[in-house]
Amino acid sequence: MKLARVQVAGNVRLALIDEQKQEAALVGGELGAHPNPVLAIIQQGVTAAQLTAAVTERVALSSVKFLAPLSAFLRNPFAVGKNYHDHALEFDKSGFNATSGGASAIPEFPQIFTKATTTLSGPTDAIRFNPKHTSSVDYEGEIGVVIGTTCRNVSKADSMNHVFGFVAMNDVTARDLQKNHAQWFLGKSLDGFCPLGPWITSRDEAPTDMTMQTWVNGEPRQNAHISQLIFDVPTLIETMSAAMTLLPGDIIATGTSVGVGIGFKPPKFLRHGDVVRVAISGLGELNNPVEET
Repeated sequence: MKLARVQVAGNVRLALIDEQKQEAALVGGELGAHPNPVLAIIQQGVTAAQLTAAVTERVALSSVKFLAPLSAFLRNPFAVGKNYHDHALEFDKSGFNATSGGASAIPEFPQIFTKATTTLSGPTDAIRFNPKHTSSVDYEGEIGVVIGTTCRNVSKADSMNHVFGFVAMNDVTARDLQKNHAQWFLGKSLDGFCPLGPWITSRDEAPTDMTMQTWVNGEPRQNAHISQLIFDVPTLIETMSAAMTLLPGDIIATGTSVGVGIGFKPPKFLRHGDVVRVAISGLGELNNPVEET
């Protein structure tokens, strides 16, 4: 199933998305009225059949506005740095990596960090920043993993049984803050710096080898497959669950590929009026304008 929150005629509704029919099935009842309905579905293990039984009407996708599928993050979304070989090399050569300490560009272990909960934004919301605060805002298209069940000390062999689904993300980053503070949290955590959506696709409906592509103003920038990750999803879940309990609704951004703005000479940072499009097979698209405030 594909779960979304949509705005229809001024009202926010929970919806099941049918891409083939270009249709949104609007869900009513208690779940439809929940303040964070998609998270509640994940936490309660609600089935597609149960949701279908609560559908009140069906409308064309062209008549809805997609919101972030989660009303709010459960807790800080997790993310993985330098998880594609070519991006690890481009980042190390960019001059913006203040955390390598002379180590190899290709990490030996997954590099895990988080973004603040206030980074959440929708699939068409503006990416906003003050140019007096940062002058090097960059895009990072990513495939996000959505945890479905509470898990601790999970093996790679069992890891995918704890995945609810996948979601398209943009790990927007202020590169100067990332470099100046010699850590990643501040540069990753400006308000609205995590566009998410337009829906969450359950694991059974997600393509096996998802493709992630990014364009800026129609110019192709990124093109990668999830199979190219240095540390695959099972490895990430095994590594993280060995250190902490993962919860239903947790998000793990799996890393970005080569082609981000810092990889160009000179760098191609985002500017007022730009539009960033991130498309992932089976997960839909983000289309976010850029606004300097």
